[in-house]
Amino acid sequence: MFYKGGPSVQNFIHVRGARENNLKNINVDVPRDKIVVFTGVSGSGKSSLAFDTLYAEGQKRYVESLSAYARQFLGQATTPDVDSIEGLSPAVAIEQKTTSRNPRSTVGTMTEIYDYLRLLWARAGTPHCPDCKIEIGRQSVDEIVERIYQLPQGTKFAVMAPIVRGQKGEHSNVLDQARKNGFARVRVDGTFYTLSDEIQVDKGKKHTIDIVVDRLTVRTEDKQRLVDSLEMALSLSGDTVLIYEYENMQETSFSQSYSCSNCGKSLTELSPRLFSFNHQLGACPTCHGLGIHLKPEDYERFNNSQYETDGELIVSTCPDCLGDRLSVQPLAVTVGGMNIAEFCKLSVNDAIDVIGSLELSGAKKTIAEPIIIEIRARLLFMKKVGLTYLTLSRVSSTLSGGESQRIRLASQIGSGLAGVLYVLDEPSIGLHQRDHSLLLAALRDLCDLGNSLLIVEHDEETIRQADWIIDIGPGAGKHGGELVAQGPMDIIMNSPKSITGQYLSGKKRIEVPEKRRSGNGNTLGIIGAAENSLKDIEVYIPLGTLTCVTGVSGSGKSSLINEILYKKLAAQLNRAQTRPGKHKDIVGTEFLDKVIHIDQSPIGRSPRSNPATYTGLFDLIRSHYALTSESKVRGYEARRFSFNVKGGRCEACAGEGLMKIRMHFLPDVFVPCEVCKGKRFNRETLEIHYKGKNIADVLAMTAEEALAFFENMPKIRKRIEAICKVGLGYVQLGQASTTLSGGEAQRVKLAAELLKPATGKTLYVMDEPTTGLHTADVHQLINIMHELVNSGNTVIVIEHSMAVIKNADYIIDLGPDGGINGGELVCAGTPEEVSRCETSYTGRFLKRELKEH
Repeated sequence: MFYKGGPSVQNFIHVRGARENNLKNINVDVPRDKIVVFTGVSGSGKSSLAFDTLYAEGQKRYVESLSAYARQFLGQATTPDVDSIEGLSPAVAIEQKTTSRNPRSTVGTMTEIYDYLRLLWARAGTPHCPDCKIEIGRQSVDEIVERIYQLPQGTKFAVMAPIVRGQKGEHSNVLDQARKNGFARVRVDGTFYTLSDEIQVDKGKKHTIDIVVDRLTVRTEDKQRLVDSLEMALSLSGDTVLIYEYENMQETSFSQSYSCSNCGKSLTELSPRLFSFNHQLGACPTCHGLGIHLKPEDYERFNNSQYETDGELIVSTCPDCLGDRLSVQPLAVTVGGMNIAEFCKLSVNDAIDVIGSLELSGAKKTIAEPIIIEIRARLLFMKKVGLTYLTLSRVSSTLSGGESQRIRLASQIGSGLAGVLYVLDEPSIGLHQRDHSLLLAALRDLCDLGNSLLIVEHDEETIRQADWIIDIGPGAGKHGGELVAQGPMDIIMNSPKSITGQYLSGKKRIEVPEKRRSGNGNTLGIIGAAENSLKDIEVYIPLGTLTCVTGVSGSGKSSLINEILYKKLAAQLNRAQTRPGKHKDIVGTEFLDKVIHIDQSPIGRSPRSNPATYTGLFDLIRSHYALTSESKVRGYEARRFSFNVKGGRCEACAGEGLMKIRMHFLPDVFVPCEVCKGKRFNRETLEIHYKGKNIADVLAMTAEEALAFFENMPKIRKRIEAICKVGLGYVQLGQASTTLSGGEAQRVKLAAELLKPATGKTLYVMDEPTTGLHTADVHQLINIMHELVNSGNTVIVIEHSMAVIKNADYIIDLGPDGGINGGELVCAGTPEEVSRCETSYTGRFLKRELKEH
């Protein structure tokens, strides 16, 4: 702790009386311009302190500094429950949950790299005719003169103005106008005539007519006359002039705008918006810039940012742009021989090499240099945070929370701001140990610019690299919210109350299993997996085991398990409407009866969903209240005790418990319903009691409280025990699903699965289940995984956590790297076998982990 008198305001942020959520009126001093990690078990209150208190207060003070008119566009700035905060800087939150679901958002647009690419292609690009594929240029009159005077001295040539191109008709009006203007010669369909001649033109055929403006010889004294003639020809045609050499009968087309000399097709002026797939000028007219082919009834859904990749909609690549999103003209413009879509398909690593080796000359080089510097800098920032395998064309909705967070982190490093308070939410998520040092170096760079970094994190390596650690706990929910310990690493490790310190010091540890399971003798095989970066690989998974799929970020883990295996089995076993990724076959499905994906998506999209409703617990509780003597007398049925059904709920708020007050130019305000006082039920329903508690009181109980309350009700107690078993004893039964973290939502799903009768033929798929979990919670999660497998089921988990990996029976390691350099099966086997594989990055870290046991 600090010395008497406390630290100075200049070097610390002073928080006094923080009571947000479960925080118990705590006082904390946070050092400025340092990397500070907030840690503690899941639900202990660390996010309440970092995000809901410090960041929220920083946002509130910023919003309050603006005009009332401006505030309406910024949303509601919440006021945290805290006595005072001194020494606060402007705050920026870099969270995981703000990934855009808009199908028009890509890695390139998120990082603003695509904006610079559009500028580069517009200012330094070389246009080509979309039909003829020949290069198209445009020249000023002076440039045209210079080109002509590169011909040998004495060369005779004609300056002609193209007037008619491939059009039917007699065109007598064109010829008459040329005579009136004093011109003497004309070329019709390749043959020269004098205008005094009678020229026969078949009106039923297409014709090409050029007016001969002047006939000249390449010599110095004719240069001014040539300039005048060129200007006359360009004014007649609009933008094009033809130079015809009499001796060799060669013809050259020059244009002041972009038009094809071969077919005459005119192109739009090159501008940055021409290369935007979000602008009608550049977007593919077939798919409207989405890159995918949609049915008319689906287009509105996608365009309203409701893009989902869960297989509900069947989409295919746009047949015209082939997924490039742009129309033919912008795709016909190249820089360094590549169009903008081809460049965006490169990995960040390859893009750095290409942009660094661009060879431009003249004015294009001068124009492009500052743009290239900006593009390369942003690409290098992405490399710094371990995202070299991503492509700029990747849709942002397919990014994991950790990837999108690191993209924003790269953008912040590039901004070069100082004196900012950055609040980050587990930036290590989804990152392999190999790339972790890159992330830590990036965080240190951001700090060294003169910024304060507050990181909510469970990762041991990040905690060890922090300048200061604030441990909140000791438990979760009502058992947390206290300042357990704060200071450098040695103070945390030696704090007897700190669970974090006990795991850091080795007093507590997640042990390696004494024996690895070999499975039940059956195998599940994925043949010819070729989705995304997967290179037609063959993978076999022993059933009846805990199998861990590992590999560096972008190696193909999610493509193999989520996109191919899960979607195929969901369609085959669960009759789900899914579209599996590219593969040839999956064998061994006859040994399974269902597949369950336990991910970190919300358990419901509405506040009406909660742990009690999701696990089926609320149905039992409602039925129990309907069986009370008072309910029987009044004739109340179970539906009476639902806040979703008319009759028992409060109709003033429709069972929401809150009322939205519209504030016009100020943000909307939510206040407890004045009729039910936030209880969600009407007075008659709340008059029914069991052991002195009504239905609203029960929903307000934590699972631990409810377990004691219903101890004599076996069916109800069993479901509450499942919630407590997954470490959610601190969560209220009626807590809105929208307020649960991803890790909490995942554990609610686990609780629901534990309640189902074990068939021994169920496949459970989990994608990074340790996200948001403290080491103590990971310990508990691993025990649950083992319990599911011990019941005869199979658990497949995609994971970077060494604690989970070393507990697996079988490991499938993909790689060796990410993106185009990944997608191969590096090795497979027990953790001990993988640790001996020299080509496996996972194996190298696993060997060190196993040695410690």
